[in-house]
Amino acid sequence: MSEAQKPTFEQQIQRLESIVGQMEAPDLPLEQAMALYEQGVQLARDLNQVLTQAQQKIEILARDEQGEITPKPMADPQT
Repeated sequence: MSEAQKPTFEQQIQRLESIVGQMEAPDLPLEQAMALYEQGVQLARDLNQVLTQAQQKIEILARDEQGEITPKPMADPQT
């Protein structure tokens, strides 16, 4: 799948939530439950990778002159 076709992070979260909802159905056949479980695990892995990459970018941007990661207050979106 190309980058242009890849679902957004938010779309992937929505899909994962949908899978969880489907799996909560009491009459879900085992085969379907297993297929949904596999999809959910893969989505969770993909989402975790996106979050890890975002965290790494933030850490790079937050390094001071000595290369140490220092906490920086986030700007208030109201101001």
